[in-house]
Amino acid sequence: MAADDEYEAAPDNLEEKLADIDDELAEQRATALRASLADYELEDEDAALLAGVELGEDGIEFSPALPVVAIVGRPNVGKSALVNRILGRREAVVEDTPGVTRDRVTYKAEWLGRRFTIVDTGGWEPDARGIDRSVAAQAEVAIDLSDVVLFVVDAMVGATSTDEHVVKLLRKSGKPVFLVANKIDDARQEPEAAALWNLGLGEPYPVSAIHGRGVADLLDNIMKVLPEISAVAKQEIGGPRRVAILGRPNVGKSSLLNKAAGEERVVVNELAGTTRDPVDEIVELGGKLWRLVDTAGIRRRVHLQQGADFYASLRTSAALEKAEVAVVVLDVSETISEQDVRIIDMVLESGRALVLAYNKWDLMNTPEFEDKERRRYLEREIEQDLAHVAWAPRVNISARTGRHLDKLVPALETALESWDTRISTGKFNAFLSELVAEHPHPVRGGKQPRILFGTQAGTRPPTFVLFTTGFLDPGYRRYIQRRLRELYGFEGTPIVINMRVREKRQR
Repeated sequence: MAADDEYEAAPDNLEEKLADIDDELAEQRATALRASLADYELEDEDAALLAGVELGEDGIEFSPALPVVAIVGRPNVGKSALVNRILGRREAVVEDTPGVTRDRVTYKAEWLGRRFTIVDTGGWEPDARGIDRSVAAQAEVAIDLSDVVLFVVDAMVGATSTDEHVVKLLRKSGKPVFLVANKIDDARQEPEAAALWNLGLGEPYPVSAIHGRGVADLLDNIMKVLPEISAVAKQEIGGPRRVAILGRPNVGKSSLLNKAAGEERVVVNELAGTTRDPVDEIVELGGKLWRLVDTAGIRRRVHLQQGADFYASLRTSAALEKAEVAVVVLDVSETISEQDVRIIDMVLESGRALVLAYNKWDLMNTPEFEDKERRRYLEREIEQDLAHVAWAPRVNISARTGRHLDKLVPALETALESWDTRISTGKFNAFLSELVAEHPHPVRGGKQPRILFGTQAGTRPPTFVLFTTGFLDPGYRRYIQRRLRELYGFEGTPIVINMRVREKRQR
């Protein structure tokens, strides 16, 4: 039995009980629960949360796109170490081997109370022969997708021909560039950094990413030029809803966009990774306008096979920053892969709404696939590998023929409506009270954590905060999420549940 199954053993009549509680009574109860929080040690941020959240005109909370800082440079100059130093935790893989591949290339960071996204381009390096091309290609992509660029150079080695090649790109971009002279571990080495003035990018910032020396000064200066809202990942408020079409190479993303647009807008090629840039396209589907962002792997002219995953990951992150809902395209003729699951997990991590499009469904009825019983195996794969997104609307389509493309629209509308859904504080606390009465949290170590009060802190995705007297089991939190879905829908959106454990005031 799974850890969270223990909370499902007994059936309950939660729905009927909640139906008997009118809105006025629910609000009165919630007000009383909120007042009881005065007995607990609250923090400044609690007061801000309890005072309410800032809403747009239609009651939807808008979070502007975070500004993007890209970190570029040759292999082994300390890019990942710098990422970890800025994040204040070990996230990026750091090894002496140049070009250690990582799946994640974007991270959320904070400095001086300001949040921003870091793009780490240290994820891939092919062989030494392709070094100039690949570093330049990475830099090019990162510059395109960033508001500020940090160009990291190993000051103890000095500028190389590769560095000089990247400098030309940086100068041409017109973006703010910070020249980071890394591996300056003490003041005696500062002259090594000064030598980098010759690159013509202005003052070098001497830092030691490993020891942290100089990084705070660097960040202080970055904050002076970093925009409040990203110019590249800007989320426009209003206008057509923004849909990212995601999926591993060759599953039919571009075919889907072309069929939706009604013409050949995107190069479709059997060679995986032929689309150059995310293409924003306004299309009409179901009588409505939508802005589709097609994402793909890499720029064709620097097609280096080992780098395809790196670029796909980078572009997927960029598209998600701009999107509100993601359509993840899966090829039903092939086994669901680890890469498919990874892309879905990127959507969950980004907090965007989600629709699953099972493409090439027309092949299911061909003798070749009927003989292999592909449909039966597919259902089993979905149950096993995609159980954590069972709440996502599912559409069976053929991007090539356009079959069932019309079903995509209701799925998108459902997911977006759920993503924007807000439950009143009264209703949410009535739900929590009745749920806990029916299924109390188990006693752990002689203590039973209690939920004191709950509120929905935001939408897009729906985010709930629970004030508790102790940590709730992950299984119990998942159970709360599942019951929220059963009672209030939330089809097509992740649900975030955060806890704030607070202790009673000392009398």
